[in-house]
Amino acid sequence: MARRRKGRDISGWLVVDKPAGLTSADVVNKVRRAFDARKAGHAGTLDPAATGVLAIAFGEATKTVPYVTDAMKAYRFTVRLGAETNTDDAEGEVVRTSDLRPDDAAIKAAISAFIGEIEQVPPAFSAVKIDGERAYKRAREGEELTLASRPLWVEELLLTGRPSEDLVELELTCGKGGYVRAIARDLGRALGCLGHVETLRRLWSGPFDAEEDGVSLARIEEAGDPEALDALLLPLEDGLFDLPEARCPAESVGRLKNGNPAPVIGTGLEYGEECWASHDGRAIAVGRWKGGDLHPSRVFHT
Repeated sequence: MARRRKGRDISGWLVVDKPAGLTSADVVNKVRRAFDARKAGHAGTLDPAATGVLAIAFGEATKTVPYVTDAMKAYRFTVRLGAETNTDDAEGEVVRTSDLRPDDAAIKAAISAFIGEIEQVPPAFSAVKIDGERAYKRAREGEELTLASRPLWVEELLLTGRPSEDLVELELTCGKGGYVRAIARDLGRALGCLGHVETLRRLWSGPFDAEEDGVSLARIEEAGDPEALDALLLPLEDGLFDLPEARCPAESVGRLKNGNPAPVIGTGLEYGEECWASHDGRAIAVGRWKGGDLHPSRVFHT
């Protein structure tokens, strides 16, 4: 018989305003200990030097992580022109330099090539797997890596400021799997001046916003007792923001929770469309709408 994991059986989302200097895993571990949570995970890694939205799911909310991970995200970042590093950010070693400094008009013109469906090669120092091993582990050992490009949807890339000749401020809105460091690297190459990320902040991720929802680690530490901590949580249903909702009659609740198809009440749904069913405002299951029945793929026990 498997041993039961220790900790409180809580469910919901916590939006941490991640500080610089910690890995995403460090933050999850700190938060899990503070809440004494049995189960926790995050939706989208941030580099250690980055700040901003790190959405952490507890308990049954971890079943909604894929929907937040797949969602659009927005970043504000600063690119330092004139130098390329081996990590594509300020943490790495400078490998090439340039004295060229393009003006704002040239930067805006170059940005247009980075909007829409683009191909992006991830940084060598990234969590991409090569033959089952993380790329960053090989890169740290000095191996020269050639990573395959990946498609990325860029909704928006804006020049928002120019603090100095060497610094450019940008805001990016993109889909799943985007590397801001790669945007900085490739933009620098396109301009002929080279570049790397100096500062990076995730402004929002799916339904979660740093300014409206973000909670600092200091505030979590100050909360202390479980009741005060739990008051910081957002409902697990927030993770289903991008799916249509159907209503689950009382007589269907048991069947869905047991993983069986059951009638639900939906409006405007197409056959085979993914949706979630609620009863009294609580998520019961996610599944496919088929002729008035929901065929569950995920069920929630809260």
